Amino acid sequence: MQAAVNPGKVLLAAIVAAAMAFSSLPARADDPWPDIKRDVFENRDIAEEDGTISLDAPYRAEDAAVVPLTMRIPASIARNVKTLTLIIEKNPAPVAATFHFGEAAGAGDRMLSTRVRIDMYSNVRAVIETTDGKLHMTTKYVKASGGCSAAAGKDMDEALASMGKMQIRVFEPATPPSSSPDMREAQVMIRHPNFTGMQMDQLTREFTPMKIVQEIEVKRGGVLIFSVEGGISISENPNFRFTFGAEGNAPIEVTAKDTDGRTFTGTSADKAT
Repeated sequence: MQAAVNPGKVLLAAIVAAAMAFSSLPARADDPWPDIKRDVFENRDIAEEDGTISLDAPYRAEDAAVVPLTMRIPASIARNVKTLTLIIEKNPAPVAATFHFGEAAGAGDRMLSTRVRIDMYSNVRAVIETTDGKLHMTTKYVKASGGCSAAAGKDMDEALASMGKMQIRVFEPATPPSSSPDMREAQVMIRHPNFTGMQMDQLTREFTPMKIVQEIEVKRGGVLIFSVEGGISISENPNFRFTFGAEGNAPIEVTAKDTDGRTFTGTSADKAT
């Protein structure tokens, strides 16, 4: 007697298989940006490539599941930047993350880097909004595929056992050198599998349920440096390197929440490592 077939699992498998096959094809001729601009930015005017933000990204990624991106905002505008939205056009959820900056982000040259998944050849866009409501954007094209369905770097038991552990490093101004003497650099690393919901367990042949870090707050002395609203495009073990105002010696405090309702916290002694 044959086992009963679960229609829901069959449908989900078909959808994901189609998405995986589609991601291996060259970029489609149609342009998703008009719809994204309408849905995310309400079709507001966006100034492009005007020097208010830069984006460093590899033209061809070595690993589609861990693609390094670095955004830079010059001091001339940094103090007036409220948010930075990171868009990966061809990903299943195009908004990779939205960063909200606070007073402790500082007034010097601002830098923020992270690692993302890219599911198919795609434009990557960094869009900032200033306090006067204006939008500015820069764009890079990245050749990568399969990042959202790539298997996790560790088995599930190991990934879940270390979930939520944090490492927070604060660097002296000259290590690495900062272009703004009134700024410091730090790095926050959070152990978390950030399962996308598109990854298949090779033993059970079932899809691992989505489990991602959804919210992060990074503060110094209780004052916000930045917060993050994250999605499935942020890589396993979220990693953020950033600048912040150098005034004072209060520690950096990090609070992260995932989609299962878990809260993780960590602090820094504000010492160079």
